[in-house]
Amino acid sequence: MSAQRSAQPAPGKSAPDSTRRSEKSRRAIYDAALALVVEVGYPKTTIEGIAARAGVGKQTIYRWWSSKADVLMEAFLDLAERSQQEASAEPVSYTFPDTGDIAADLKTVLRATVDELRDPRFEAPSRALAAEGVVNEQLGRELVAKLLQPSLDLYMDRLRAAQAAGQVREGLDLRIALEFFISPLAQRWLQHTGPISHEYTDTLVDYALHGLAPR
Repeated sequence: MSAQRSAQPAPGKSAPDSTRRSEKSRRAIYDAALALVVEVGYPKTTIEGIAARAGVGKQTIYRWWSSKADVLMEAFLDLAERSQQEASAEPVSYTFPDTGDIAADLKTVLRATVDELRDPRFEAPSRALAAEGVVNEQLGRELVAKLLQPSLDLYMDRLRAAQAAGQVREGLDLRIALEFFISPLAQRWLQHTGPISHEYTDTLVDYALHGLAPR
């Protein structure tokens, strides 16, 4: 009886909130993973290092994730969601705007992408993961599947709607058309070949939709 009694909370005190404790640990792990991949790079980031930085046991990490790649990608998605929540009082919506004007909608989304890529919280971990994904094929495929592909699918859905509305020519390979918007921006950002700005992405949209030949 004495052992059972000692395990009960003291009078006037509530039992620890395991949900709150788990969320605190998860947040510490996210922050530690993002910080380490910036400081030491992806290859030298380890589960042990993340655990030590976060102040948790590595078994805690393995209970929630199977690899450091999974930790980092979830941490990155969480960072993106928190940033969107901070930027807007509205609930986070994972949809592509459809105002009926494909040019305006593309410009809106690409401007938001520029803002995210220039956000210091995103830029360093994004570059670290993207750079490693170039030389590490398995990681690169995981990054595309888990981080990039969901966004590409939204672009594709919007382009199909524009095509159905007669704003995009029939018969186009929309996956190739999509690259006119996102690939130049990604290259310029990753390789520092030029500045990225709202004006730049607006121009990408105009060139992609109207072409380079005289009208």
